[in-house]
Amino acid sequence: MKDTEIIDNTECMNIAIVGTGYVGLVTGTCFAETGANVFCIDTNVEKIENLKKGIIPIYEPGLEDMVLRNVKAGRLHFTTSLPECLDQVSIVFCAVGTPPNEDGSADLSYVLDVARTIGASMNRYVLVVTKSTVPVGTARKVKEVIREEFDKRGVDIEFDVASNPEFLKEGNAINDFMTPDRVVVGIESERARHLMTKLYRPFLLNNFRVIFMDIPSAEMTKYAANSMLATRISFMNDIANLCELVGADVNMVRSGIGSDSRIGRKFLYPGCGYGGSCFPKDVKALIRTAEENGYEMRVLKMVEEVNESQKDILYRKLLKYYQGELKGKTVAIWGLAFKPETDDMREAPALVLIDKLLQAGCHVRVYDPIAMDEARRRIGDTVYYACDMYDALLNADALLLVTEWKAFRLPAWGVMKRTMNQSVIFDGRNIYDAAELKEMGIIYHCIGK
Repeated sequence: MKDTEIIDNTECMNIAIVGTGYVGLVTGTCFAETGANVFCIDTNVEKIENLKKGIIPIYEPGLEDMVLRNVKAGRLHFTTSLPECLDQVSIVFCAVGTPPNEDGSADLSYVLDVARTIGASMNRYVLVVTKSTVPVGTARKVKEVIREEFDKRGVDIEFDVASNPEFLKEGNAINDFMTPDRVVVGIESERARHLMTKLYRPFLLNNFRVIFMDIPSAEMTKYAANSMLATRISFMNDIANLCELVGADVNMVRSGIGSDSRIGRKFLYPGCGYGGSCFPKDVKALIRTAEENGYEMRVLKMVEEVNESQKDILYRKLLKYYQGELKGKTVAIWGLAFKPETDDMREAPALVLIDKLLQAGCHVRVYDPIAMDEARRRIGDTVYYACDMYDALLNADALLLVTEWKAFRLPAWGVMKRTMNQSVIFDGRNIYDAAELKEMGIIYHCIGK
């Protein structure tokens, strides 16, 4: 089939998603929701068996119900074998992990392993789409690996590669995927363009906006987007820290600059640093890509430096309040995940904070609505895991709010005052009203005020 030939629109869309982590599972499930026949593939046998039983490995609002519904409808399948699926699918998405190497570069070994398997097993045309966040030039490497496997087999089969970076926000991923503001697709052929247009049309019936571009530009777009958002966060944290020194209120400053249509209001909230699976990793990877090409990303280096410093700002405030004497103090922490509506603790500010408090000799009591099991897996029994938010406050000398879960927004202040040794709050997300707390006799510290 030539590039310009049209594929029959009545043909059922069969696709494979390799990797059932956060991106892969959400992607596969959402495609199945629109009628595609989806094979989700992972080498982790236990994870696949659990998924077949309806046991979801990640927390994401709405995902479990959607998985169960599409498995029951026969549109969503879980398997450990990619070769068994290749003859049945027209598109293979690679959604495996790209963890950072020690030098900050992205580890592409899992991505290239998928390419190797495809090259060793495919017998007919397949569009290979990189969904993982990968540096510029990865699609070219994927193509080279597939052709190397063809040479070993002595075959020459037509295939295409494409780049389709994800822009999902943890805690809102289903909505982001089902009603995207844009879909970025890097392609090299009209055949690939047609397949990706057909696949995404159900998502964009009301506002059809697939942005097609060359593959290197698509690969760069993901890193540039996350790095820009990370830059806004670090910039506002820098402004917030300066506001404290000069007597300004960062909330008023944020309102003032956010009203400028050229700037906008999003990602201008100061706090105790960003974390998660995307921003820290992608900023590092883009810095490294620049270095490999003889260029220095000076702004991004400072973005990273500001963020790392901001992660222990609550510790510094606490240390100052107690005049350097923290040994033996009991400190409560509300929020462990890097953001609300997820159990993800990768690069979470809470991890830095807990480590600092333990080193200072504090007794740490923690609570998070979702991330308690993940915390146990990461830090073991080094802290006390509270049964609820008020249990965390028992005999505490201070409360540190790290993650702005909705459950923390309107606490019973009277219960807090009776439960804590001292009514002192360090708010890392600026969610409380300082005047209200002052009236109740609660000592309140926040960011940038």
